[in-house]
Amino acid sequence: MGDASGRTFLVTGGNTGIGRATALALAREGGRVYIACRSACAGEAAVDAIKAASGSGAVWLLPLDLASLESARACASAFLERDEPLHALVNNAGVGGQRGLTADGFELHFGVNHLGHFALTSLLLERLKASGSGAPGARGAGGARIVNVSSAAHYGAPGIDFDALRRRTPSFTGQREYAVSKLCNVLFTQELARRLSGIGVSSYALHPGVVASDIWRRVPRPARDLIKKRMLTIEEGAVTSVYCATSPEAADQSGLYYDKCAVRAPSRVATPELGELLWKHSAEWTGLG
Repeated sequence: MGDASGRTFLVTGGNTGIGRATALALAREGGRVYIACRSACAGEAAVDAIKAASGSGAVWLLPLDLASLESARACASAFLERDEPLHALVNNAGVGGQRGLTADGFELHFGVNHLGHFALTSLLLERLKASGSGAPGARGAGGARIVNVSSAAHYGAPGIDFDALRRRTPSFTGQREYAVSKLCNVLFTQELARRLSGIGVSSYALHPGVVASDIWRRVPRPARDLIKKRMLTIEEGAVTSVYCATSPEAADQSGLYYDKCAVRAPSRVATPELGELLWKHSAEWTGLG
């Protein structure tokens, strides 16, 4: 990883799993770290644990429920009120294998994994731009960064049925909808790169690997224990997120998809035309962008 000292990071879902391992790695390297999560109790416990493990006192909690656009707005506002730069936003939080609707009436996986992060990113974009162009940071850090944790599952998405995004999860396992939401992460990354070219903000999408994280918590035991034995640890799963957020080697790259800290071709479905259409709908549904 690159040097995180003197730089400010916001990690969604930083209270558990890959997000917590990412936040800890950044704090250990001298970063100022905000973790954003839904549970105040779990978030406060994570902040205390990260401080103790990293030896850093520069770790804070922000409330965020990505299933609510109102909560995304409140989280962005709470950060902006602190009047400090933002050098990297790590959109890590997500859900998988669940069914339902968000508070705003969107399919659960799409609403949490993409639309909530679209809203949060849009609301923090001006601060990211200012931090990328003018604020001092670590040597070779390369401006500000937006890191979207996607998944290799996005290869399984045939496209996006935009009408279905306004209905409750139809599949029993939610895996089809999860794949679509992860395709949205890749498309969002690509469209950010096109829109932010040349202004000091880079975007990254990544596959963390198949990780034994809390995303599998709805799978019943003993099946859950069995499948997790073959998975990466959360520390291993955080490696590519930390690489994209800090690596000098990735500083001049934007809009790409990473696996094991290396660029990999995304799905052929991830076209500029579909990315532009996703942005149009996302901006309309959030009133942002």
